[in-house]
Amino acid sequence: MTTGLLASTLVTALAGGCALPASSLGRTDPARDGVLNVVATTGILADLARNVAGDRAHVTQMVPDGADPHSWEPSLRSVRDVAYADLALSNYLLLEEHALIRTLDSNLPATAMSVSVAEEAAKNGATILPLVEDRSLDTVWLGMRVLGDGASHGANRSSTVDLILTAAEGPGQASAYLVTSFGAPEVGFTTSDGVSADSDTSVLPADAHQHMSWAFTKPGIYRLTFRAVLHPDGARSTDGTDGTAPVELGSATAVFAVGVSGAEVAAAEGRSLLGAGHADLTANLSAQPAGGGAGGVALAVDTASLPEDLAPRAQDAGGLAAAMSVVSLDDVVLEVPPRTLTQVPGSSGYRFVGEPGSDAYVLPQAVLGKHVHGDIDPHLWHDVHNAAAYVRVIEDSLIAVDPDGAGTYRANASAYLARLEELDEQVSATLGTIPEDRRHLVTTHDAYGYLANAYGLSVSGFIAPNPGVEPSVADRVRLAATLRDLGIPAVFLEPNLARTRSVLRTVAQEAGVAVCPLYGDTLDEAAPTYIDMMRFNADSLAQCLGGTPSKERP
Repeated sequence: MTTGLLASTLVTALAGGCALPASSLGRTDPARDGVLNVVATTGILADLARNVAGDRAHVTQMVPDGADPHSWEPSLRSVRDVAYADLALSNYLLLEEHALIRTLDSNLPATAMSVSVAEEAAKNGATILPLVEDRSLDTVWLGMRVLGDGASHGANRSSTVDLILTAAEGPGQASAYLVTSFGAPEVGFTTSDGVSADSDTSVLPADAHQHMSWAFTKPGIYRLTFRAVLHPDGARSTDGTDGTAPVELGSATAVFAVGVSGAEVAAAEGRSLLGAGHADLTANLSAQPAGGGAGGVALAVDTASLPEDLAPRAQDAGGLAAAMSVVSLDDVVLEVPPRTLTQVPGSSGYRFVGEPGSDAYVLPQAVLGKHVHGDIDPHLWHDVHNAAAYVRVIEDSLIAVDPDGAGTYRANASAYLARLEELDEQVSATLGTIPEDRRHLVTTHDAYGYLANAYGLSVSGFIAPNPGVEPSVADRVRLAATLRDLGIPAVFLEPNLARTRSVLRTVAQEAGVAVCPLYGDTLDEAAPTYIDMMRFNADSLAQCLGGTPSKERP
């Protein structure tokens, strides 16, 4: 996938172990000046760290307020901050853009401490929830996945896996892309300019998956061959000269029946038809084929959607992806039915699919936004009890790197934990005023499972049926009926997306439903701290769902 030139250049250099010289960074070495430098990936983590560290440490954040950590690319300033950090705090659980994690891991001094806060929080009383993905589309929603962590090959969180399109056959052009939070497409591969590993490669971390849109310009049968390669240390060379040698995982061919009878194609080829549910084109690091090797390219399918005739040939994905089954691409035809026919958007950014206004068959991306993640929901902080666990992790981490400040950190953490306990009571009381039959949460971002679990809400939907393509009349009617049947008075949009064009906003306005703000991954001037954000969210939910905001309660 393409990235910004600066970020791409930086990450390439950093993955190879190159650090910027101290003279180019304009900062005194903390080992000499006695300043404790802490770098956090997100503003939320930075705010929690500042409350524990107080004046004893200098805390910076890599992702600026108002930006999306799922897609934010590293900058030269963030490289500078990492290069002189004594402690690095990342949420991880695949929340952050992987290039950011690679920058952090590659540029952090060997003497510094790096903490994956969400993962450590689970050892400090945090609740961990699976990421629930139950959007109901009337087609397959097909993504890309890396199954397994690759630990047997020396992989770590900086490792990457390439899914490379190596060959394509079909009557028209084929493309796969994702639509970012701000509506711009990011190309995974496209055959409109031929097939080349330089441009037709999607890069994923180990144990991750992402949502995609798939577009085909003419009806017929398409055969797309993919090769998977593991880079254990994230380095990009093909021969291992800038890092550990890459590991070949194999290749396989996916068959798509586009705009024609999928059942007839499947019968003719002796395959099973997959026409609904969640499936991912998968680099399977966990597989150990009978003939040896590291794994292969397969299809991971939501077990609940697995066709009966395919079930006997499926293997349990195991681990965190236990709800998925792994099947051979040789056994499946993926259906792209005639009803997926739509028009290429007028934006010039979609010309890799086809001319604006021309026809294309599109399997839609299930969730709007650049959405690379694992199988655990990484948004733990929407439950205040989990934020308290984050604080305890940060307290322990600061003491580990600065034992002389232990008294200060313990006192600051204790005072802040008392404020969080009060915040939890306030949020619970505010959301408790919402009538039971109105506690339905509908958004464009699956970031609120912890909020719902902790405070008695129900995550009822994600309205983003086909990002980047105008919703059809049928889409709008169906979504309006969902809002009407559930009696939902409001849907929620993150403030950083307020100015963007959104299917959620369009459908809600047509249905006469309010669109209200709800913070997810980032802070801003209106909610500059974690406590401000949680209070704002509680009041917004109460105001828009028929409860009583805190300012209106006695």
